[in-house]
Amino acid sequence: MKRILLPIVALTMISIGASAKKSHDMALQRNLKTFNALVKTLEENYVDSIRIDEAFKAASDAMLNTVDPYTEYYTADDKDALMKMTTGEYAGIGSYITENEGKVRISQPMEGSPAAKAGLMAGDWIVKVDTVATKGLNYGDVSKLLRGNPGTDVYIEVIRPYVADSLKSFTVTREKVGEKSVPYFGMVTPSTGYIRLNSYIANSGQEITDALDSLKKNTGFSNLILDLRGNGGGLVESAIEILGNFLPKGTQVLRTSGNGKERIYKTTHAPTFPDMPLAVLTDGGTASASEITAGALQDLDRAVLVGNRSFGKGLVQNIFPLPHDASLKVTVAKYYIPSGRLIQALDYSRRNPDGTVARTPDSLTNVYLTSRGREVRDGGGLQPDSVVKNNNYSDILYNLVTKNRIFDFANKYRATHPEAMPLDKFEISDDVYAEFTEFVTEGGMKYDTSFDALLKEIRKQADEQGYMTADNDSILSVLEKSLGSDLKRDLEFKKKEIKDYLAEEIATRYYGDGGRVAVEIQTDPVVDAAIGILESPQYEAILKGNSYSENVQRKTSNLKRKK
Repeated sequence: MKRILLPIVALTMISIGASAKKSHDMALQRNLKTFNALVKTLEENYVDSIRIDEAFKAASDAMLNTVDPYTEYYTADDKDALMKMTTGEYAGIGSYITENEGKVRISQPMEGSPAAKAGLMAGDWIVKVDTVATKGLNYGDVSKLLRGNPGTDVYIEVIRPYVADSLKSFTVTREKVGEKSVPYFGMVTPSTGYIRLNSYIANSGQEITDALDSLKKNTGFSNLILDLRGNGGGLVESAIEILGNFLPKGTQVLRTSGNGKERIYKTTHAPTFPDMPLAVLTDGGTASASEITAGALQDLDRAVLVGNRSFGKGLVQNIFPLPHDASLKVTVAKYYIPSGRLIQALDYSRRNPDGTVARTPDSLTNVYLTSRGREVRDGGGLQPDSVVKNNNYSDILYNLVTKNRIFDFANKYRATHPEAMPLDKFEISDDVYAEFTEFVTEGGMKYDTSFDALLKEIRKQADEQGYMTADNDSILSVLEKSLGSDLKRDLEFKKKEIKDYLAEEIATRYYGDGGRVAVEIQTDPVVDAAIGILESPQYEAILKGNSYSENVQRKTSNLKRKK
């Protein structure tokens, strides 16, 4: 009986599956026909003319919102953005721009770019592009004016603050510009090297190889920190190429599965450093291809993860061409790292009634094992082997950044100090900080602290609930005076934190993004923790599943830190 029943059950399941597929296809055809009729009827009968491009985009966006945020429609006008995302290349002047206070300004020319070679500088306010005045234009408008075919010239007028002849003009020849995915690498101690990787684009694997080749020239180089914090990912192929530097050739590092298709990814070349102790830094901005790198190295016990939990994106996208030079980026699969786990944090197929998607709680995640038998979990991103608490911005630093006081002072400093101090000795002296304090206080910066917001809410609730007596009003007034924002006091109290950030911003003016990273990591507690692990028995202890002491890590790293 069993021999007959099993085939019958199998045939029944096939029949049900075929029926469901047929029903789905019929629904698709029915709705496409209805939508086509809806558009035609609206176009023929609506009292006014239909803005058809806007209407179609709104309909397309609404449909894509029912799937996931990574499935996106790109028009022909978006082609540059799509190219930049996949290759890191685009045609233009090679500068980051920003919009604040109604002005579009240069935030930083890229190293070696046409903008940098022409002499454009951070803080330059763009007032004209060719014959077009930028007053009233936004960031996107100005960006489109600056881009163009390689070899063409663009005339740019800027106002440069803090210099005598502030109106300056430049003729910049556009080029095919490529962003660097490795803005900085170097030795942080005599034995520990460091590489910051910002993205996974076509040339990322070669950039990592070049950085490793350069670090090899240091005689004491015996440990490596790979910093993937804030790295939102990119090309899967680049992740596989980078993993090949640290794992044996032919190692399976990834499996993707979707729409009945499965693909296995393995490393393709002999490793440069198969055994070198390796620490990978992660945070909430570590996502997608960077999680593939970090996750594979953790699952195979090839590296220790240090920092904070990663984002949790376990989905793969492909780009498909559409008519009229448009494109659609579609989620085509889920990916599984070597232990077999899927680290996707949000299940977009199971939405709440209001359309939101809840993060998978830790209590519902599953345990997997690394190659050495350590427990790791799926869902919700990668949990580091060593968690280092993030440094949260203080209220005063947050306001100094968002109100562009640090950005503006860095521009002033660069304009009045043409010579840069050596990068390995870059710091803000007390005299420079006093100058900065005067710069900020003269402007009379207004801001609210978390205490201000809390006291305002208490006052509001007390008034609404009938508790605002004269005595309570007097008590709140005293608290508002003693706990509210005080610019001079806050600038002094958070001096160390502000000086560190100010040093990073000023270093960027002279040395670009690499300078910012070089200065930032000098006081970075996550880098300190990684050094402490790599340069002590803690590294092997963690990979064996033993506990570790963060205090030991920091004590060790502080003794060996290269300044």
